[in-house]
Amino acid sequence: MARTEGRTTLDTVARAADVSKATVSKVLNGRAQVAPATRARVLAVMRELDYTPSTGARPGQVRRSVTVLFSAVVDLYSAQILSGVLAAGADQGVDVVVTHVPDGGTATELAPEWFGSLVRQGHVGIVGVTTALTDAQVRACADAGLQLVVIDPVGVGSRETQQVLSVSATNWAGGRQATEHLLALGHRRIGFAGGRPGSRPAGERLHGHLAALADADVAPDRSLLLGRGFAYEDGRAMGEALLALPEPPTAVVAGCDTSALGVMEAAHRRGLRLPEDLSIVGFDDTPLATWSSPHLTTVRQPMREMGRQALRMLLGIADGQRPETHHVELATTLVIRDSTAAVPAAPGDAARRTPPPGDGGM
Repeated sequence: MARTEGRTTLDTVARAADVSKATVSKVLNGRAQVAPATRARVLAVMRELDYTPSTGARPGQVRRSVTVLFSAVVDLYSAQILSGVLAAGADQGVDVVVTHVPDGGTATELAPEWFGSLVRQGHVGIVGVTTALTDAQVRACADAGLQLVVIDPVGVGSRETQQVLSVSATNWAGGRQATEHLLALGHRRIGFAGGRPGSRPAGERLHGHLAALADADVAPDRSLLLGRGFAYEDGRAMGEALLALPEPPTAVVAGCDTSALGVMEAAHRRGLRLPEDLSIVGFDDTPLATWSSPHLTTVRQPMREMGRQALRMLLGIADGQRPETHHVELATTLVIRDSTAAVPAAPGDAARRTPPPGDGGM
């Protein structure tokens, strides 16, 4: 595009972008009544012509908005993710709006009209956090002109859903790291208290766990492999089931730090000492890991950086950049604390202990 002689005016930008002067003004003021493609074209023309408004912000400084969509009430994991999104939003001059839709949303909450309303409010995209989206919802998001990036996608879905841009940690490697640590301590009966079956991160962590067992020539015992959810109550229920087995595990890999604390509660209720009678490994490395007693050995995933990366990806594709990959994985790290120890001498007797009279657990 050729530069014009003299100062570039609003009329010049409107003619070059083939829009009205009113549309250019709306873009400058961050108004919502402009289609995303039109907004992008006007901003590109402004940058090309080096347009500087006489008052107010430069066009490159027009604030955009992004919705962060949670499928559950914000917990410590989600709070860490959100912290990263907010930090990246501050760096990029983007406003972040948080929305909570239970378990993937109802037909009304995630209907095409809902996605359209976000566009009318000036939103350029959605960051979904552990949110299950159907193919129809993914299409509605795209049809509305919104960009979509998902953190820790819940379901595997169809091929169309799998093509959604996503960010996660190396869940398979993390599951493997947790189990290899316990194997190195001499444990061979290792329970797995994972997330619900529809969760992609939960499935990847389970597969990493099984791979570590296979490499150590330990045959998996299906009675030790449970998958219920990531809540505290889920962990306690799975812990109770595992410890009630005729031959209970000497160690447990939990799907997250929150459910690991539930497993701890189940162990305390049976009068077990941690880690002398039972070793436990969590996943995430939230503040819970150092608030627990004993402090929790866990697999750290870079949650803040996952949030940052997701927002950067979203803004990149909103600006017309082609992603190098549809899925970005950030490395996990095993953090060893006090909840793991060498296998006990008599694990069967220890795990079958019952609490003394009047002992209510933790």
